[in-house]
Amino acid sequence: MVVGRIGRWCAALALGLTSLGTAQAADADFKTSFDAVLGTEVRTPQAYDAVYRTPLEQTVARIADGSDGRIGVYAVDLASGREVSVLGDQRFPMASTSKIAIAATFMEGVERGRFTLTSEFPMMVPVASKRFSGSKAPVVAGKYFKAVDLIEMMITRSNNQATDGLLAAVGGPAAVNDWARRNGIGEFNLTRDIATLVRDDGEIDPAARVDIRDSATPEAMVRLLTGLYQGKFLSDSSRRVILGAMGRCRTGTHRMRAMLPEGARVAHKTGTLNNTASDIGIINTPDGRAIAVAIYVTGQGSHAARDAKIASIARALYDGYAAQSARAYASASY
Repeated sequence: MVVGRIGRWCAALALGLTSLGTAQAADADFKTSFDAVLGTEVRTPQAYDAVYRTPLEQTVARIADGSDGRIGVYAVDLASGREVSVLGDQRFPMASTSKIAIAATFMEGVERGRFTLTSEFPMMVPVASKRFSGSKAPVVAGKYFKAVDLIEMMITRSNNQATDGLLAAVGGPAAVNDWARRNGIGEFNLTRDIATLVRDDGEIDPAARVDIRDSATPEAMVRLLTGLYQGKFLSDSSRRVILGAMGRCRTGTHRMRAMLPEGARVAHKTGTLNNTASDIGIINTPDGRAIAVAIYVTGQGSHAARDAKIASIARALYDGYAAQSARAYASASY
C-alpha cells in the first residue's frame, strides 16, 4: 500500500513537472494533485512581491500570513470579475459554512416538487455518546418545524439541530455532494452530519494538517456563492429564501462585517470549530457592486484573533476593490 501511494505521488509529481512551463493553471493542478495524494500537505502563502498579481492580492497575502496558522482567501468582484486568491485552492474545514449548500440542496427539492417550504420536519437532537464511538453520532427526532423556519434557524443562528433535520430530509451528505457536483462546484466534500462533526471535533488540528472530510476550498465556496447570487442554480424565489436568511445572519458580529463601513450590506454564513473560524458571503457596496468572499482562518492563538483576521481581510478586500473600481471609472472612455 505504501509503495502504491509513493507511486501515485510520483506520478502526480511527474505530471506536474512536465507541465511547469505551460501556465499557472498547470501549477494549480499540480498542487491539487499533490494534496490529494498525501492528504496532509500544508502550503503557506508564497512570496508576497514575486507571485501575487495585483497590489490588492499582495495586501491580502500579507494579512493572511500563515506563520500562526493556515489562512485561505478567495474573492471575486462580480461586476468586474477581478479575483483575489491566497491559498484559495487548498482545503479548509467548512464547519457551518456548509449549511448554504444544504439549504440550496433542499430548495432544489422544493423546485422539483419533493417538498414545500411549509413541509414539516423534526429537529434532530443529539444523544450523548463518546467521541469517535461510531461513524455517526446518535440523534433522536425532536420538535417539528416548517422547512422555511428550519432554514431561518440554520442560517441566521447556525442551529445545528435544524440543519440535521434538513440534511436528513434531502438524503444526507451524499445528496449535498451530488448537488454540488452537478452544479460544477469541485473541491467540496460533506462527510458527516453536524451532530457527528461537533461530537468528534478536535481530532485533527486544521492549522497543521489538511483533512478532506467536511472540507472545501475557498474558491469552491465562492463559486457556490456566485452561482447562488447570479441565479445559476436556483429560481429567483428559492435564492431569495437563502440570501434573505444570510442577510439576517446573527452570528459572527466580529468577523466579516465588523470593520466594513456604514452602507455596506453583508449576506453571509459563519463557521466555527476547533482552532478554526470562517465566514463566507456577499458584500454589497453602496455603489451597487457585489463581492463574493470566502475567508477561512486556522490557528492565530485565540478565537478573537481569528475573528480579527477575518475582519481585517474583509476590509482590505472592500477597500481594494473600491480603489480598483475608482481607477476603472477614472480611465473610462465616455
